[in-house]
Amino acid sequence: MINQLDNLNEEVANQIFTVFQNSYKIEAQLIGTLDFPPLSRSAKDIENSKTLFYGFSENECLAAVIEIVIENQHLEINSFTVDPNYFRKGIADKLITYVLEKFDFSEAIVETAVVNTPAINLYKKHGFVEFKRWTPSHGIEKLAMSVESAL
Repeated sequence: MINQLDNLNEEVANQIFTVFQNSYKIEAQLIGTLDFPPLSRSAKDIENSKTLFYGFSENECLAAVIEIVIENQHLEINSFTVDPNYFRKGIADKLITYVLEKFDFSEAIVETAVVNTPAINLYKKHGFVEFKRWTPSHGIEKLAMSVESAL
């Protein structure tokens, strides 16, 4: 079941934080780094965020979270995580499909680490194509992908 999450609610923000921590620890291992910026984000940061959060719940447990900003028909995916207990169940596919169908946008953009092959393959499945690569100050090579709306 997919619902918008009320990140202003402390309990919900803590649930989002837990999914982020569980997932980003795995991603940090995949990337081969101990200093992974998303892991430094606190539950209070999430609670104070002005972005939109949508979650996929299974048996009343939050299994995945996507965080987006939509402005002037521009959709930006800021975070997209699946709790490791729910990997390989098609949840990420369902959640990204939901967001891409729910909002009217002209272009959607996402960034991820170059070595995050599972994420890159998921985005490619949904029509995203790479348009930029760079290495930020934290040293993790990233790429940006975009897709134009079919509308």
